[in-house]
Amino acid sequence: MDEMLKVVGGKPLRGEIKAQGSKNAALPVMAASLLLRDATLELDNVPNLKDISTMSDLLRVLGATVNFQGNRISIKIGDQLSSETPGALVQKMRASSLVLGPLLARQGRAVLPLPGGCSIGSRPIDLHLKGLVKMGATIDLVHGAVHATTKGLSGCRIYLDFPSVGATENLLMAAVLAKGETVLENAAREPEIVNLVDCLRSMGAEIDGEGTGVLRIKGRSELNDASVRIIPDRIAACTYLLAGVITDGNVTVNDVIPQHFDSLLAKLEEASVDIESKDGKVTVFPSRDKLKAISMKTLPYPGFPTDVQPQLMSVLCLAEGTSVIKESIFESRFLHASELKKMGANIELQGNTAIISGASKLNCADVVATDLRAGAALVLAGLATEGETVVHSMSHVDRGYECIEGVLSSLGAQVKRFEGED
Repeated sequence: MDEMLKVVGGKPLRGEIKAQGSKNAALPVMAASLLLRDATLELDNVPNLKDISTMSDLLRVLGATVNFQGNRISIKIGDQLSSETPGALVQKMRASSLVLGPLLARQGRAVLPLPGGCSIGSRPIDLHLKGLVKMGATIDLVHGAVHATTKGLSGCRIYLDFPSVGATENLLMAAVLAKGETVLENAAREPEIVNLVDCLRSMGAEIDGEGTGVLRIKGRSELNDASVRIIPDRIAACTYLLAGVITDGNVTVNDVIPQHFDSLLAKLEEASVDIESKDGKVTVFPSRDKLKAISMKTLPYPGFPTDVQPQLMSVLCLAEGTSVIKESIFESRFLHASELKKMGANIELQGNTAIISGASKLNCADVVATDLRAGAALVLAGLATEGETVVHSMSHVDRGYECIEGVLSSLGAQVKRFEGED
């Protein structure tokens, strides 16, 4: 069945919402539980999302006991774990690859079918594999699956050709149980990595340098029980703030860490949006009548996040002047542009660059979410139209937003979910 969202736009959003927990922080922290032996990891502020359920199921298949109540998860790891991950679960999301490093370090063996997920580019895991090989793993690709084995990982110096978030997380977790010291250079600096380091440290790991690009990890033979709070989801927070901007509304997102999305706030100020940021909350004020075009390039953190590029593109379709967006992270992250053009947007694509000529309005249409953030961008565009927009394939959006229709409804949006035939 096709999950659809009917959006009746043209109404400014107003009100306050609380930020959900971060999906991109929770998933690697959940994977880190595999490093334990006869111990428990307790997590708080976990978003209730499909990807979280998929990771929970994956951990259960591997031998963990996972209890999920409200926004808390308890993961109990016993003495025995399986080393083989099932393809049916792994194909549901690319974050499944995050179990490779901890499973190999804990078990000495891991089998991982190449993971699935959103269609936004190839996102190979070659950096993960090269780093593990340098630490002493043997990697074989057999029938579309990674077979990794080791007689014991050893610390070493690893330079990442690109500050990949997934590779940083996988290698960081593997290094925690490796013999000796690992130095991970050109590591990703995202807040979600800092959250993972906080978790590993509470489990007894010795790690320095989070957020600097150089991580130093002194391996240990075993870890202990721990509890950690998942940080607020900066991408979801940005999305709801942009929903306020695109509807000419007045929206406040509470319980956030504004420094985590300074890059968006700076671009919104450049676009003449009125913003107030203080005491863990950010507010956008009605500004659409003076919205100005801007130029922007996606970059690794602390640069502008690729996960907010589609939503910002929707907003810039209504800005005065010509905006330019350059996508430098994923090669297929403009799939939403053709759907926005169905709504009357004037967008020209030149390779990894989008040129957006602002218009006074967008038109309602039937559009399809090709991936998680593209779907969010189309929902935002629908909120700005006069009339009824239907966004198909909302299952993509559900992977990253906790009841998006409920949150938007609380801000005054007219949205309704329904099912239809594929």
